[in-house]
Formats: sequence, structure tokens, C-alpha cells
Amino acid sequence: MQYYPFDSRNPLYREKIGALAEGETLRLRLLLHRDANVYKAFLVLRNDEWDTPREICMTEGEWLADYRFYSCEITLTEGLYWYSFRYTSAHGEFKVTKTETSLGIVSSEGEAWQQTVYARDFSTPDWLAGGIIYQIFPDRFYSSGEKKQGIPEDRFICNDWYKQPEFRQPKEKCRLGNDYYGGDLKGITLKLDYLKELGVSCIYLNPIFEAHSNHRYNTADYMKIDPHLGTEADLEELICEAKKRGINLILDGVFSHTGDDSIYFNRYGRYLSAGAAQTPDSPYYSWYSFKEYPHKYNAWWDIASLPETNENDLSFSSFITGESGVLRYWLKKGIKGWRLDVADELPDDFLDKIRLAVKSEDSESYLLGEVWEDATNKISYGSRRRFLRGRQLDSVMNYPFANAIVELLKGGSGEKFINTVLSITENYPPQAIKLLMNHIGTHDTARILTRLGTDGELPSDREAQSQARLTPEQYTRGTALLKLAALLQFTLPGVPSVYYGDEAGLTGFGDPFCRAAYPWGRENTELLEFYRTLGKIRRNSPAFKETEFVPLNCSESLVSYLRKGSGNTVLVAVNCGGTEREMLLHYELRSLNPLLGNKTENGKLRLEGWGFALLSD
Repeated sequence: MQYYPFDSRNPLYREKIGALAEGETLRLRLLLHRDANVYKAFLVLRNDEWDTPREICMTEGEWLADYRFYSCEITLTEGLYWYSFRYTSAHGEFKVTKTETSLGIVSSEGEAWQQTVYARDFSTPDWLAGGIIYQIFPDRFYSSGEKKQGIPEDRFICNDWYKQPEFRQPKEKCRLGNDYYGGDLKGITLKLDYLKELGVSCIYLNPIFEAHSNHRYNTADYMKIDPHLGTEADLEELICEAKKRGINLILDGVFSHTGDDSIYFNRYGRYLSAGAAQTPDSPYYSWYSFKEYPHKYNAWWDIASLPETNENDLSFSSFITGESGVLRYWLKKGIKGWRLDVADELPDDFLDKIRLAVKSEDSESYLLGEVWEDATNKISYGSRRRFLRGRQLDSVMNYPFANAIVELLKGGSGEKFINTVLSITENYPPQAIKLLMNHIGTHDTARILTRLGTDGELPSDREAQSQARLTPEQYTRGTALLKLAALLQFTLPGVPSVYYGDEAGLTGFGDPFCRAAYPWGRENTELLEFYRTLGKIRRNSPAFKETEFVPLNCSESLVSYLRKGSGNTVLVAVNCGGTEREMLLHYELRSLNPLLGNKTENGKLRLEGWGFALLSD
């Protein structure tokens, strides 16, 4: 039998697989053939903060057939490390480096393996593990119909709940971002029983603070609920009623920028107090960076309506993270955490302060960050970020999983899919893995049913998107694939996050079409019932609270794996192709009972084209 020199996901080579806590011992073994005539083998270790790599001489060990082990042990401090191997021999000097997967080969052209080391005291909340997140764009979920006070006159009120969101930018009142459908906090309260039926344990609300656009990512006043959504009392009622049903709320914190039409910047004089754009004597002046006062200033992605904040300005950071700051004020109202918009654009010092503030107020608060890549090795603004090492975020929005699911169902390979999943679970601390926000669509992406049902690339411009519709055949195909996507989403390590309306068959391309109103009375009832079934299975399966993930058969269009934990084993199998597939199961798995799909017959599990199965003990 031929062995690889190293495999970071195989206990033959590593005693413990994945991220390590500071102070834990890392034990590695390299396996080389006797014909290599090895003199000495070395572990080559590097860190961004070191000028040069460090080498540790490995000890000769036992033989495995014609192969010999070389081993070493090291203890690392908190940080991010990269390692490979080098050995000298009668044939010269060689390197063992990483392939596109976890395997090592003798080559100088490969990559190094990543080793994440997190703070020993890193802990994350327990209440969300095994749960379900439901993301709501507040203006578009449900309207209580109650009349509101203090609505600015420059907003366009849409009286047709099912109308396509406005996508144009004319000078008239009805334009992109300025059409309001009337969804409100009381409306969400009225639909809490619906959410409970889905198995929801956490509601994530897109911004609810006063702002002068329907998405509210241009904050006008962090201390005030937008009048279109209701009042502070309405929020408190929602929090109270949700908790009665075992549901917590987290809010969206947008701190990298404010709106120019805000109490802080006040570019248009809407507010009586002096804003930074009106006078350098404003108490908010230091929050912003002006190039030529007052018209030229640093703006988020150069969008003039979104002036960037100086997050490390003491006045601003205290306002957000201080004893009576924004974070703690709303936590005291009963919310259970924050999602941080563009977390990878917030300075490390500011993120450190955010965690201290949030956890000091409530150690069980959930601190989630928006990061689109692998959050353990991301580089932004010229430095390696440390989001998940225990001093900043609890976890992140899991875009790598979302992209992998879509790619798999659009013709990708099971092997590539599972490698993406394993890369994340190998790099992330287990505390963060169990709370990953596993979405397959958000307010920033096209609706998942549209992505899966559309052939080829999506239309790129809003005019084309406004005219495009799925054909009946595309909708049927998209629905079938969405079931597979949801099954994967609900069973991978982490917490599934349902974007409102996906469970009801809502379609739409990118912003603003992905933000249409929930189709009450027009739901895809078949799809909705499927989501309810997934919710029940997830609630009743202890394995999903844990992080253990065991791949089985993952090749071509077939993906199967086990989830294990708390005395429970769940087998997940998905056939992403149109041809029937059959799996031969290990003897120990043949007694599992079907939760969804076919049962095992004669030791085999049959999967129809685009079919799936969930089995449990």
C-alpha cells in the first residue's frame, strides 16, 4: 500500500485535527519511504510576525511497512501559523508541501498547511448551537397595519404589497431605496408563531434604527427606532413575545459609516443639532475625515451618502462601546447579540472594544461578523485579521459554505464541495464552527431559488433583472435544487440561516429584487412544508448541536456525510445529479432509520436523481 507523506485531516499524521487552543501541544508525524534514504527531517514553521521561518528537527520513529515515521511536538501561542516539511537525504534536499486538498506530496511548488491557535479562554454562547436563524428585512416581512407617527414626508409609501421593488434612480420620490412597504416590528410579533413552526431560535433583523432609506444601512440615529418600524416599546414587546417562544433577537450594527443625512453628519440640515458637515465645532466632527471641508470626505466605497467613521476616534468608539453606549443600550433592552456589518472593514482595536462591551453586558450574547472569505486567514487593510482567535467575534457569516452549495448544485463536484467544508472546519476554532451562520442567500445576494433555477450567469444590470423571470421549467428545477440546498444547509456544521421568504419560494435577482415582500397567501406550500420538516428534524437531533463531521462518499454528484454528537448519529446523503445512485453502507450504519427519503435495503441506500436521504439512530 502506498501512503502520502502527510495528511492534515488524518489522525495517522496528527493527534488532533483542526485549530488548537493556546498552550495545546501540536503533534505531527511525517511518513517517508525507505527508498528516500532520509538523513534528517524538519518541520518548517512560519508566522506573519517572524522575519524568517523556524525549523524543528523531527525524531525518527517506528516503521509502517516500507515507510518510516518522523515526529515532533511543539506548543504554540495564540496566532496564525503555516507549516511544511523539509528533509535531507542521499538523493538531495526535498520539501513536502500541501496540494489543493489536505494531502502532502514531495514538491517545492505546493502550499503550506495552516494552523490556527486561539485564546484558551475563547468561549461562545450555547443557546444557539443546534438552532435556526431567520433573517428579516423589516420593511418587507409583515405589516401590522397600525398607523405610525413621525414618518418623514419625503418617503414613498407603496400600497401594493406584491409590487416589485423600485430599481430606478429618478429624481421623483419613488426611487431605489425610497419605497417603503410598511413591514414593522408589530408585524413580526404577529408572525412569531409562524416562525416557531419553522423551528426558529434566533431572529436576525437587518437595521432597524432611524435612517432615510428602506435598507437602513445609512444610519441617521443609533438611539432611535425608525418610525416606519414602530417604537422602542414595539421592540421590547417583540423581544418579550419572542422569548416566550424560545426565540432570541440580534440586531444589525452598522458602524463603519453613517448616513450623510443623519444627526451626526447632517449634510442637509434635517436635524436641529449641528452635524459634522455643518461646523467643525460639532461634537461629531472628529468622527469623520474631511479632505476639503465640507464637501469632500472619506466615504464608504466612495459613496458620498455614506461618510466613513473614524472608528478609533475616542469620542466615536465610546459612543458605540462605552458603558452607556449603543451596544449596551440595546442589549439592556433584551436583544441577544449583534451582527456587525462589514466586520472586515472595522479596525482590530475597535473590534476588541466591541467584544469587551458586548460580553461585559451579557456573556451569552452572540457576536456575528460579516466576512465573505475564510475569516481565519483574511487580510484586509494590509494586515492579517484575528476575528476568530477569541478576542473579537464569536463567528461569521459562512459565505464559503454558501458558495460551495450553489456551485455543487450547478454542476460542481462532490469532492470539491467537501474539501471546502473540511477546509473551514479545519481552520476555524470549534467554538466558532458551531455558531457559523450558514446562509444560502441574504439581502446582498440574488434569491437562492433564482440562482439555482437560472441557467448560466445572472443578468448584470438592474434594467435586465427587472424584466427577467424564471420560466415554469426553471422554477420547478430551482425548487427541486433548493430542497437539496436546504438539506445541506440544515445539516452541515454551524447554524442554518433562512432568509425570509426563501422557504416560501420567493424569487428575485440582486438588490433590490432580492428584497421583495414576503408572499403571504401566495406561498409555495410544498417548499414551506419541507422547511418545516427540516426544522423539526434539526430540533430533535442532538448531533446538530456538535461539530463532529465525518465525510463518507463524496465524488462527482454524490455527497454523503455523518453528523455525530450526544449519542446521536445522522447520515446525510444527497444526489446532485439526474441519474439514480446507490450507496453501500458500512455495517454499523445499516440499522439507521429514515427521517427523509428511502430506507436502507440489503445494506444499500438508493437515491433517485436529485434525491436525498436523512437517516438517524
